[in-house]
Amino acid sequence: MTFLEFYNEILNTSVASYEDFPFPVKKSHFKKGEVVTVYGQIEDSLYFMNSGIVEMTIKSYMSEKIVDFFFKKEMFCGFTSFLDQQPTDVQIVALIDCEMEVIEREVLMQAYDFSLDVNKFGRIMTEYGYIRKSNREKDLLTKTAEERYAEMFHTHSQYISNIPVNKIAKYLGIHPESLSRIRKKLHS
Repeated sequence: MTFLEFYNEILNTSVASYEDFPFPVKKSHFKKGEVVTVYGQIEDSLYFMNSGIVEMTIKSYMSEKIVDFFFKKEMFCGFTSFLDQQPTDVQIVALIDCEMEVIEREVLMQAYDFSLDVNKFGRIMTEYGYIRKSNREKDLLTKTAEERYAEMFHTHSQYISNIPVNKIAKYLGIHPESLSRIRKKLHS
């Protein structure tokens, strides 16, 4: 799915081509291990994943935590920095080779000034982001690591094999050995 198709689906519209968008969209490729957004950067772009996987991390006082993974047909960025234009406290790294479509913040903000559809799209994406983060927070507070892994496996099974076990464990907040036991139990 391309960003054009995603945009049309979200808004139930039929924009025919990228030339008809109220803002330019650029294609970009990131190789495995390449940093998309670096700690301390002021986020100036919004990304739509055509193919690939990225991880979002945050520094803890003694380690680095995985905040989230983003997959095909998802939008992402260092959202707080994108909104408030302060240095980001997250880093985004490609876990495998990725193809993305990129929207620069400046042109998106200009499009907000004259396009009701772009405003609606921005509102819907912000709502999706809020719901995603709220659900993640609730899951961390109410579900076991096994339940969270089972849900992750159910919703993103086609990607799990591309994410190193230690990263999945870090995302779940458990040791890799514990994840191995969980995986063994669920797949037996």
